[in-house]
Amino acid sequence: MARYLVTGGCGFIGSHLIERLLAAGHKVRVLDDLSTGKRENLPDGVPVTVGDVADADAVRVAMAGEDGEGVDGCFHLAAVASVDRSREAWLETHHANLSGTIAVFDAARSTNPAGPVPVIYASSAAVYGDNPDMPLTEDAATRPLSAYGADKLGCELHARVADGVHGVPTAGFRFFNVYGPRQDPKSPYSGVISIFAGRIARGEPITVNGDGEQVRDFIFVKDLVRYLTAAMGHPQPGAPVYNVCTGRPTSVNRLAEVLADLSGRPLDRRYGPARPGDIRTSIGDPTRLVAAFGMSCDTPLEDGLRQTLAWLG
Repeated sequence: MARYLVTGGCGFIGSHLIERLLAAGHKVRVLDDLSTGKRENLPDGVPVTVGDVADADAVRVAMAGEDGEGVDGCFHLAAVASVDRSREAWLETHHANLSGTIAVFDAARSTNPAGPVPVIYASSAAVYGDNPDMPLTEDAATRPLSAYGADKLGCELHARVADGVHGVPTAGFRFFNVYGPRQDPKSPYSGVISIFAGRIARGEPITVNGDGEQVRDFIFVKDLVRYLTAAMGHPQPGAPVYNVCTGRPTSVNRLAEVLADLSGRPLDRRYGPARPGDIRTSIGDPTRLVAAFGMSCDTPLEDGLRQTLAWLG
């Protein structure tokens, strides 16, 4: 049994991660500002500290724990995960996304009496920007187009500092398009699946930006958290970074059609203007991920969507 801190643990991905950690017999505590996460996403009894991940004192206190014995590792998921928000509130989101990550690394090197503890953290496919070299490998050029992507790339660079200078083992995961139960379709931070699923379930029309032939790589959340826990169990030197992806392309049009078919409702699809700067194709190469962990993101899209729709009711 180990003890872990999960930042952003009340959120969509964090709550699934905590379920998996508890099922494995571990103890968990959470640091979350509840700006998008919800306490009700968590099982009863999980201690939650309400605080800002960019508040270095709050992070140190959460990582040290009430008993002062620290944790065995930290899963760092807290972020403002909205490209639009990063454009509107550039400095504010930078503070949360990059300064918050440095606060976590800094606490991980100093709050455990036994020495630095591992940090498994969320990066993003947004670090690649509009890169035409598909499928994207971890060695593809990084040229983020948004402040969010730039901050996530900065997190990866500071992870190298944490590992090489301060002895903090780290692993970063570049999330592609994650979906699943608890991704709130009413939230402005939600991905296209949760928004479409919610509207189709309510019998409302959906609006597709552009022609709908944009291609994405969709990852079921329960596949993702298997990798996070596996990385914590086998920390590697050198601050490795991995794509979390399937390598399978799905167009936005196809996604809408599958959702409508699974929900048994007619598809009322309307087309609007393309979003400025929208990336046409984003597909990851999971080769390095599979080689490192011996498993793949194997939940078929239809199965994951079926579970998502069941949660929406």
